[in-house]
Amino acid sequence: MAFTIDLTGKVVLITGVSSGIGFGTAREFARAGACVAGCSRKDQDDESVSSFLQVVKECGSNALYIQADVTHKEDLEKMVQKVIDTFGRLDIVVSNAGMNVFEGAEGCTEERWAYNLDLNLASHWRLAKLCKPYLQKSGEGVLLLMTSNHAFCSIPGCFPYNVTKTAITGLVRSLTIEWGPEIRTVGVAPGFIDTAGNDTWFNSFPDAMAERQRTINLHPVKRIGTVEEVGALCVYLASPMACFISGTTILMDGGRSALMQDSY
Repeated sequence: MAFTIDLTGKVVLITGVSSGIGFGTAREFARAGACVAGCSRKDQDDESVSSFLQVVKECGSNALYIQADVTHKEDLEKMVQKVIDTFGRLDIVVSNAGMNVFEGAEGCTEERWAYNLDLNLASHWRLAKLCKPYLQKSGEGVLLLMTSNHAFCSIPGCFPYNVTKTAITGLVRSLTIEWGPEIRTVGVAPGFIDTAGNDTWFNSFPDAMAERQRTINLHPVKRIGTVEEVGALCVYLASPMACFISGTTILMDGGRSALMQDSY
């Protein structure tokens, strides 16, 4: 018998679907048969939004897009209500939206610190609270919080981003303890994934290609990850096959954290 994951009849809400991990995750959930609702700050007519809607529909699934800024509570409230009004239920949430706020501990301003806390930590908590009653009603509610390998180890200059990503692991534990067994909460911590955001990081160096290759060489698998791989992990974690996984954060970093810094 083939090993398949069928999420037909399930409704998933994914934040940050206009690009990167959010986009790849939306595609993988659509391939598994789930109805996919997604948000980003992009206007409905933006090309990236059209791509999201198209890729979900090409997989034979229903798609819904809501323009929303996850740092605005009112936007989150309207978004969750729109999902319920459209599909009548909510089974899975992938709280993914965020961005690299790399300032350094000394150079970080109060404004950037506050923005980082709001976007990369508080928004996950706010969205989780709004979705809680619907996930409970589902009977098999799953809440996936997107963190980062920076939750486990970091590099110079990545403060305050790494602080909030570490804090998400605590949020995962708390929600698991307080909201189980009706809701399973799991953290997903990708390492270097081939996205526009990582291209921006590589392009900040004098020789972007050389820095990219140096980074690849630090991975025992000798490559960086793909958004589809992150999405596939999310689909598995949201499925009944992973029903004993809760309260933990799954690190997927191609083995990079297994290496001593001077090993390669």
